[in-house]
Amino acid sequence: MSKEIRKILLIEPGYKNKYPPIGLMKIATYHRMLGDHVVFYKGDLKEFVFGQILGDCLNKLSEINDTINWLKKSDEIVAYLKSGHSTKLKTFLDELDQSLTNQIPLFEIWLKHFSDYYKNRKYEEDPKWDRVYITTLFTFYWDITIKTIEDAKCLVKDQKELKIGGVLASLLAKEVEAETGIIPFEGILDKPGMLDPNIAKAKHLVIDDLPLDYSILDETDYKYPTGSAYFTFMTKGCTRTCAFCSVPILEPTYKEKIPTKNKFAIIDELYGEQQNLLLMDNNVLASPKFPEIIQEIKEMGFVKGAKYIEPNQLKIAIQNLKKGVNDAAYIKRSYSILKEFIEKRVKGEVAQKVYDIYDQYQLIKYETVTRENLLSANEELKEIYEKYRNKAPRNRYVDFNQGTDARYVTDEIMKMISEIPINPLRIAFDYWGIRKQYENAVRLAAKYDINRLSNYLLFNFKDKPEELYLRMQINMELSEELNIHIYSFPMKYIPLFGEEAKDRQHIGKLWNKKFIRAIQSISNATRGIVPPERSFFEKAYGSNVEGYFDLLYMPETFIIYRQLFEEELGLTEKWKEQFHSIKNNMKLWPEAKAIIEKNDFSNLSDKTKNEEILKLLEYYTITREDVKKSDSEYLELRKKFDHLIESDQFIDLTLTYDYEEREPSPTVISR
Repeated sequence: MSKEIRKILLIEPGYKNKYPPIGLMKIATYHRMLGDHVVFYKGDLKEFVFGQILGDCLNKLSEINDTINWLKKSDEIVAYLKSGHSTKLKTFLDELDQSLTNQIPLFEIWLKHFSDYYKNRKYEEDPKWDRVYITTLFTFYWDITIKTIEDAKCLVKDQKELKIGGVLASLLAKEVEAETGIIPFEGILDKPGMLDPNIAKAKHLVIDDLPLDYSILDETDYKYPTGSAYFTFMTKGCTRTCAFCSVPILEPTYKEKIPTKNKFAIIDELYGEQQNLLLMDNNVLASPKFPEIIQEIKEMGFVKGAKYIEPNQLKIAIQNLKKGVNDAAYIKRSYSILKEFIEKRVKGEVAQKVYDIYDQYQLIKYETVTRENLLSANEELKEIYEKYRNKAPRNRYVDFNQGTDARYVTDEIMKMISEIPINPLRIAFDYWGIRKQYENAVRLAAKYDINRLSNYLLFNFKDKPEELYLRMQINMELSEELNIHIYSFPMKYIPLFGEEAKDRQHIGKLWNKKFIRAIQSISNATRGIVPPERSFFEKAYGSNVEGYFDLLYMPETFIIYRQLFEEELGLTEKWKEQFHSIKNNMKLWPEAKAIIEKNDFSNLSDKTKNEEILKLLEYYTITREDVKKSDSEYLELRKKFDHLIESDQFIDLTLTYDYEEREPSPTVISR
């Protein structure tokens, strides 16, 4: 007796993130190997449910009459299903061909059925999915993650088959269970038979070792910034047990070498060769097998100066459509490929010829694209596409994206790293105490002509506020001295456990709300990037530690609208005079300092009765809403850094989106 095909739903909550859900991509491969039907969705589950109901409705209408292109009428059907208004239904039915009069009552019955099914949430009584997986990421995505779990409960036939895993689920497992009643899976799926011990084939599959299913990424409209890349680990875990890091909990056993090469061969066959190599290792340099890792990277084609020519993506998509690998994904991918092709690759008569083929096979609008039409149109398009597609060679890069540990860097290791197309080299500078090892690693990188570096600067943990400044200053000075570029990325510490892990509000013992907000205000305009140029750095963060602290205590609007308050209104200098006057007064400063550091400037008369302090605090009551004049310099700066990120995939991959939680503030920094 053949095994029943299970319906498997993979969900990633709708938060903004850099990397695709690697765990779900492996689980997708696993379930396809078992012959199950797999669907991936990222975003609001209410929209997903509606999309499923709409699909069922269109299928039912096609069963009644398949001569009508119901996809072309999907806008009108959507409007009715969501509203249930009889006038919308009547308008829709009146527009149908009058020769269908006998079938119109049947159409009406089913349209009302599906509208009622959606609006009255009857789908909650009729779950469709045999198993639902939800991946989780950072703990501060608590609210959106819990909502996703709650929304998913009505989608699965048996809530025991609602599987929650990933970072948040592992770190806050008890809290997730208390909030949702679902017991999460903690850790990684690194042993055989962990999900389906009673299925013979599954008993021998180690999910963590499986190749990724890239096709699921085309099922969602969300675009991850990683581009064309292999995602993998050469090692797992970390040899360190840093108190601020979750890796010892998530990956407690250090694995010094993981076989990778064969997985890439499978990826190449199914999805085509990828341009870059993104390694997610948490401490690759700790491996005694690092020379073997570098050799394997080279054997994969990632040698210094390596070039990449993109394979024929349309050919790959059509091949997978013919195989029936993932129709939903490859229909969407084929449409995207063809849309980009006519918009960017062909002109004149060729463009007109391509457009005519699209029109003939109803490929102009996504709503009317079908598998059958794509396969038919491909016979006429394949030679044109191959001739005009982009075949320009591109550089290949390797990125140890989670950063390397400076404490393991030696001359020999840096020489090996220089033999692969590393870009950028990421070196962690988590705290002031490793500055000597960090400087040594940077100097060795420069010695071997690695001149583009990036680093993570942890702050708000046990560090002093001035130590963040000093680390950024070291990067600026090393960049100047060694003629290299070091881009710094301050990263705010969030606790791993407890209530404070559930949002981004934690304040370290040596930090305060005003200092944190000041760093965020400075960073907003540059999207969290600290470039190495001295003129920028000293204007943004101060020319010395004293000037840095002045900026931390400065009113937020004065930081955001630098040019306006410094040069045009002259208020920055007046604030500075009053600020230093009070700061130098030991009787007044403790009281004023305590108020400013709480960063709450409402009801000032309730906070102090001292007239001199009140006069200073008035500067802090000027809000962004009070500033009627926009600062043109901000617009130029923001445009510059937006362009830098858009044109540089690897800067985008360093951003944590910490400064995009709220609407970006227009920080102005004069050069």
